[in-house]
Amino acid sequence: MPTTRRELIPSLAAAPLFVPKSAFGANDRIAYAVLATGGRGRYVSKIFTKAGAECAALCDVYEPHLELAKQDSPGARTYVDYHELLAKETGIDAVLIASPDHQHFPMLQAALDAKKDVYLEKPLSKSLEESAKMIQAVRRSRQVVQIGMQRRSAPAIMKAKKLVDDGVLGRITLVKPQWHWNIARKLDNSPLPGKLDWARFLGNARKRELEPMRFRRWRYFWDYAGGNMTDQGTHLMDVVQWFTQSGPPKSAVCHGYVAKMEGAEHPDVFSAVFDFGGFMATWTLDYANSFQNGWSITFLGDKGTMILDDAGYKVYAEPWKKTAEPIYEEQAPVPVEAHVQNFFDCIKSRQDPNCTVEIAAAAVAGPHLANLAMVKGRQMKLQAEGYRAS
Repeated sequence: MPTTRRELIPSLAAAPLFVPKSAFGANDRIAYAVLATGGRGRYVSKIFTKAGAECAALCDVYEPHLELAKQDSPGARTYVDYHELLAKETGIDAVLIASPDHQHFPMLQAALDAKKDVYLEKPLSKSLEESAKMIQAVRRSRQVVQIGMQRRSAPAIMKAKKLVDDGVLGRITLVKPQWHWNIARKLDNSPLPGKLDWARFLGNARKRELEPMRFRRWRYFWDYAGGNMTDQGTHLMDVVQWFTQSGPPKSAVCHGYVAKMEGAEHPDVFSAVFDFGGFMATWTLDYANSFQNGWSITFLGDKGTMILDDAGYKVYAEPWKKTAEPIYEEQAPVPVEAHVQNFFDCIKSRQDPNCTVEIAAAAVAGPHLANLAMVKGRQMKLQAEGYRAS
């Protein structure tokens, strides 16, 4: 059975959402601010504006990012300190957060305190402990919070899930998420052009002198993120758990190493194995090879096999043969637009969105567990009573 909110945090009762003081009419525009205007923040902000929202304010610690974002939203006011933005921009309805992982929790908490709805990029948290705190923070508030895991709003993925629910694959015994990109390179540590507020970038992370590569490729350092294990893994492991109705894994083992991304702390090649009790999953990434380029998830059942990827999905019946044609197939991309629209609809309806904090916490729990297993060099188990590992 799927894991519920109360099972994840037994002592926490979900607070009811409320109708906002400004009731939206058919022609009303949602006003929003962007916290962190790097590539992802600018990309999703453009989708917000195409969907009819108005970008009122922008915040970033790196001046060149702000300048680029300002080109897309010339009427938006700019800030370096997100606390100042939230204090001054009282008229905004929502906040888009696309910061490094270590800033997710403090930025989310600040936005909730300011009574703003939030679209937060994945992964939800930097640690298992943060996941539990973030669930509690959201449920103590009256805000709508959507986590940016767009597969939850993809019609083709939903159709594929229904096939699994209908028993087309039979008993699933093994699931194989993978991601192959040949993009691993030595990290660039040359001087940064433009002005950077390094102290604000660090936030609650360990204080240290500026190394430009730590800003450029923050995802590959433990102080700021969980690497591609949690970044890409939160997408794929969510689909695994969603389709199998399993909840997070019971335990994980993992090995990885830095093959070509010299200077990084996180590996660019790794493989994790998860025990879900009734089935196993292997989550493998190689950023030094482009065979089967991109992401895919293969579900192996005793009646059939399903392959999901960027193009859509295919299902093959058992017993498989090299000449076999798929018995089900659909070509369909995974749209961010549908996920943003779901968020906007929920701002107006005050309903829970497609990807709640509980879903996102469960999705990243396995990758967090795998990172711990890799660092400690042993199997790590997820405690049943909450987000703790042993």
